[in-house]
Formats: sequence, C-alpha cells, structure tokens
Amino acid sequence: MDTVNRSREQRGPDAAAAVTDLAELLEIMFEQAGNASDASDAADASARPLSAAQLRAVVALDRHDGLNLRALADLLGSTPPLVSRLCDRLQAVGYLERLPSSRSRRELTLRLSERGRAYLQDLRARRRESVQAVLSKMSPDALAALATGLRGFHAAAAAEPGAGHPGIAR
Repeated sequence: MDTVNRSREQRGPDAAAAVTDLAELLEIMFEQAGNASDASDAADASARPLSAAQLRAVVALDRHDGLNLRALADLLGSTPPLVSRLCDRLQAVGYLERLPSSRSRRELTLRLSERGRAYLQDLRARRRESVQAVLSKMSPDALAALATGLRGFHAAAAAEPGAGHPGIAR
C-alpha cells in the first residue's frame, strides 16, 4: 500500500481521488447538518431527515416546479409506482401538494408545499454553515484555487450527458 501511495505522490495529486474523498466528507457533513433539526420541531414527524430518495425528489421539485409523476420519475431515474409511493410519504409530512393539472383532467401536478420549501431552505442554510465553518479556516489563496477548480469541475460536469439531472446542474 505504501508503494501505491508513493507512486501517487510521484504522479502528482490524483484529482479523482481528491474529489471522491471530498464528496464522502461532504456527505458526512451534510448528513450531520440534516440531522441537526430544530429542538422545537423534535416531536414533529417531518423534523426527521428525509431519505436520500426523498431529498432528491424535493430538490427536483424545487428546481422543476409543477412536474407530473412521470416527469419526476424520469428525472429521478425511477418508475412511476415507486415515485408515487415516495410522493405519498412526502405528502404525509406536508412537503408535497398534488394539484389538478391545467393540461389534463387525468393528470396531477406535483408542487412543493410552503412547508417543503421551508424545510429545503433550512437544510441548505445548515449545510452552508457547515461548509462555511471549514472554508473560514482556509487561506485566501487556497480559497481562490478551490473556487477556480470547482468552477472548472462544474462546467465539465454540466457538459456531460445527464447534466439536467436534479443533482448536477443548477
């Protein structure tokens, strides 16, 4: 294993390994931020963190307001029956509204409720605070290099097929 590490050092930094390590660290930080719910909401069932699939759906609906079930399933790479059950759970905690479609009587439009938007806004704020705490410990040069690298990574990722996926481009 030392040989692998030394050879990696000789080639320079392994960007893919660095990004993967960072993604894992961010997942942990974001999970901790997501679990830090307001104590006043502790008895509320909706104060529990959402599953990864539920959070992806909430983010997709935030970015693409007024989707129907099939469009949401396509965005999530899932099937309408699975997404319907996921929406049932989001509606049960008050994060989702199903409204009649203006296009078809047989279709429903999915929208985040005000409560769902507030949850997402609060989660994003807690995540930003968690990231900001780390960024505040970095030097200005390191911050500038990080910002440049992240802009380049974002541009490359956005050019990939599937960039319209709710987790990639904004």
